[in-house]
Amino acid sequence: MDWGLTIFLLVCFLAVVLLLEGGFMLWHDTSSAEVRQLERRLRALHAGGHGIEASSLIKAREADRLGGLGKLLLALPRVATLEKTLQQAGIVMRTSRFLATTAMLMVAVFLVLLVLRQPLWLAGLLGLGSVLLPFLWLSMARNKRLKRLEAQLPDAVELIARALRAGHAFPTALQMVSEELPDPIGGEFASAFEEVNYGLPVSDAMMNLAARVPVEDLRFFAVAVVLQRETGGNLAEILDNISRLIRERFKLYGTIRVLSAEGRMSAWVLTLLPFAAALVLNLVSPGFMEVLWKDPAGLKLVVLALVAMASGVFWMWRIVKIRV
Repeated sequence: MDWGLTIFLLVCFLAVVLLLEGGFMLWHDTSSAEVRQLERRLRALHAGGHGIEASSLIKAREADRLGGLGKLLLALPRVATLEKTLQQAGIVMRTSRFLATTAMLMVAVFLVLLVLRQPLWLAGLLGLGSVLLPFLWLSMARNKRLKRLEAQLPDAVELIARALRAGHAFPTALQMVSEELPDPIGGEFASAFEEVNYGLPVSDAMMNLAARVPVEDLRFFAVAVVLQRETGGNLAEILDNISRLIRERFKLYGTIRVLSAEGRMSAWVLTLLPFAAALVLNLVSPGFMEVLWKDPAGLKLVVLALVAMASGVFWMWRIVKIRV
């Protein structure tokens, strides 16, 4: 019996089943009556409540829709952090689907490596390692979106200040930012405007905005708006000062990046050079480096070198990483 052919047919069958299931889930999540009902519930939650109670209601609703599997996934630790990360990355995907996709990727990598007649230990190791890929992609998407939002923030703050000077109310200024500026900052301010428009106090909407977007400058903006509404003062002048401070900080950050460019390049070269040299030597003369993993003393030297390199890399990156 050809086990390779059997496993290949099993993988093909699994792929077809997952494709059909994915098509059904896509329709169910975009066009079904339950989705429309969930949207109405979310609008009601925005209008009448927020915070922990609203989050728990949304989680309970999602678990009811997904059944036992959804409840099991949502019961995992740190799911709330993953939910928040998905929201900050701007990815329209439920936490349960993200976790299910990650699990299917791990199984697919494991089965494909078995079909390619790779050792079982290697297939298991690479299958477990593939779990990190979706989280790495999610982290990169989150950081990219937050950097774009941080770069757009001075323009948004200045636009609000100009709107206030022109006589517009603060909620109207939020609406102008949501209409004039592109995503991601336009979408975030649109959410804040909708919360205010549905009856939420401006202070609570600003705190929700600061909680959704972990950008320090945006938190300064939210705190300034809350304090001004409680104590009074010229909000337009305060926002002008905040915008000027943010721009000056960006300018200082750019100067520091230019001055530290040589150090960062040296860190990259010193980090990658030993591995590149070992790879080239192993390709040119395969028997030259065998002593490092065949001789016990060679293994000790490899471990000692890796520990020393890890320590050196840590201190190099600490030196060139300057907080502004």
